[in-house]
Amino acid sequence: MITTSYRPTEDTVRTAKLLAKELDMPYCSRNKQTVENLLESAARDLLVVGKERFELYTKQDAKFFFHPNTAMFRAKRFLRGEREPMLRAADLSEGDTFLDCTLGLGSDAIIASMAVGETGSVIGIEKNHLVSVLVRTGLQAWETDIVELQAAMSRIQVKNGDCHEYIKQLPDNSVDVIYFDPMFHEPVGTSDGIAPLRDLAEDSLLDEGWIKEAVRVSRKRVVLKDHWKSPRFEQFGFNVIKRKTALFHYGVIQAASKTSP
Repeated sequence: MITTSYRPTEDTVRTAKLLAKELDMPYCSRNKQTVENLLESAARDLLVVGKERFELYTKQDAKFFFHPNTAMFRAKRFLRGEREPMLRAADLSEGDTFLDCTLGLGSDAIIASMAVGETGSVIGIEKNHLVSVLVRTGLQAWETDIVELQAAMSRIQVKNGDCHEYIKQLPDNSVDVIYFDPMFHEPVGTSDGIAPLRDLAEDSLLDEGWIKEAVRVSRKRVVLKDHWKSPRFEQFGFNVIKRKTALFHYGVIQAASKTSP
């Protein structure tokens, strides 16, 4: 169900009603009711549309809203010229195209957007329609005093859909880097920022067909981020970039036209 913040403006109400129509979900006037009361009476999850952000409250007592998460401090490191592991694995350069097949909160897509700059492009695919709306809106509305980060967020194109189907429609060698960051087989205990997302995520299991299509489409490389103990690296033939003490590694498959890393 969709409602507004406690004291909504006319614009907030209008936005909430338009969103309810887009998502085919019922709209409910807030009438100064508490979130707890609305959750109890509706017996369904509740999306609250506010002036500055959207918040999703679930029946499992979880609260989900868009925030840049780890992208904030990663962006500062990037601007200081420090080497970013994900960018190193992806071998991203200014002007490249980057397809994030598992967008989630978009932290990696944000850093990729900073790396490719205004002349590059970043597309993020998110299978869960509600999550895609929350992240798409958040990327445009979030305000930060880091100018480069703000611009990078605004350039990301968010698409709702099945990434496998999306990739199948793309021509050969049409995207520089294709990136997968599926939910880890073993949850990383320190990732509290994405904990609410785990309940909303569409668990799209990687298979050999996905990887073959990704290799066909990529000009430079296909990158997989996964738990260090994940069997998927070996299963799909990724060259693993191991990182001491890190809970996750990156795997790389070089495009046929490129030499091995």
